[in-house]
Amino acid sequence: MEAYIYDAIRTVRGKGSKKGALIGVTPTELATQTLTALRDKHHLDTTQVEDVILGCVGQVKDQAANIAKNAAQHSNYGDHLCGVTLNRFCGSGLESINQAAAYVKSGFRQLIVAGGVESMSRVKMGADGGGMFMDPALAIPSNIVPQGISADLIASKYGYSRKDVDEFAYTSQMRATKAEQEKRFQSRIPVKDINGINVLNTDENIRPSTTVAALANLQPSFAMMGAMAGFDAVAIDRYPEVEEIEHVHHAGNSSAIVDGAAIALVGNKAIGEKMGLKPRFKIRAAAIHGTDPTIMLTGIGPASLKALKQAGMNPSDIDLFEINEAFAAVVIKAMDDIGADHSKVNVNGGAIALGHPLGATGCMLTGTLMDELERRDLNTGLVTLCIGGGMGIATIIERV
Repeated sequence: MEAYIYDAIRTVRGKGSKKGALIGVTPTELATQTLTALRDKHHLDTTQVEDVILGCVGQVKDQAANIAKNAAQHSNYGDHLCGVTLNRFCGSGLESINQAAAYVKSGFRQLIVAGGVESMSRVKMGADGGGMFMDPALAIPSNIVPQGISADLIASKYGYSRKDVDEFAYTSQMRATKAEQEKRFQSRIPVKDINGINVLNTDENIRPSTTVAALANLQPSFAMMGAMAGFDAVAIDRYPEVEEIEHVHHAGNSSAIVDGAAIALVGNKAIGEKMGLKPRFKIRAAAIHGTDPTIMLTGIGPASLKALKQAGMNPSDIDLFEINEAFAAVVIKAMDDIGADHSKVNVNGGAIALGHPLGATGCMLTGTLMDELERRDLNTGLVTLCIGGGMGIATIIERV
């Protein structure tokens, strides 16, 4: 049985700080507004939607107590609607789609809403703690370091210079600026307040005035952490062929911290015909891959190649790629591993320009990819993200 994506919707992204436009909007409300927009757009008979699967990384405070069920209840879809919240770190929004597809393909469910949410202004990254970051008995034997150190380790080990990563970041900003000007983000909705007035109409983090020269003047974000806390030494102990960690990443070439939510409607063919819905894409393959937790962020290539093998495809069969821009060097390494040309990767910019609302990003990338494949009249796309702790995730979609 095939699993189809009938639609995908995301909110605009707001800066994830006290000055961000969305700090006054709860994450439950962010997710609910995507559910409402989906229902109204398709005049959905919401009694046919069986479950809500949401990715969310910081499951504390406003995002605690099963935010998927909170959003389901708040959506007015009906008391029948169940909800489950999952956490595969940065891959959570894509994992939710993959799990929904697995339910549909197995015949256990007919129609599911899947996506993610993260309010990084209200629930700070790392607020949920955890053994990987707090327990020396886990972190020390595994040589676990912060992600920024891992990104700089990738750059140092594989020879990506400060100029390389800054030029990549500049391209992300320019592509996002052009996409905004040409109104390419068709799956995006504004976020409203309780009175129905728009709080934010556009992605708040895009910086069209960015230049490579300005990026070159920014100080590396992880150099002091690497030296003072000893994380550089931990990384070099695991990778002794790297004599010194070159700290090339900073706020301008790393993913922006933002708020946002996204959902996709995933179902089988029969339910679509019953409800008068036209599928846009089918899910061809989905894969995950674990990596060493020190370098951590290199799982994109292996996961993508595994998904391609599962689908019986080659990298050249993919028309467009969406690779999450956690850090610039991560995407450059992923393109090298997959054999993907930058002209086909993140053609409308990525998380460096637009932001990375952890639990939602995978679903956001899926919607962006769907829109762009249709706009260009192309057929196949691959979405992939690196994941904290040493994982990668990838999904291949094909236009119907």
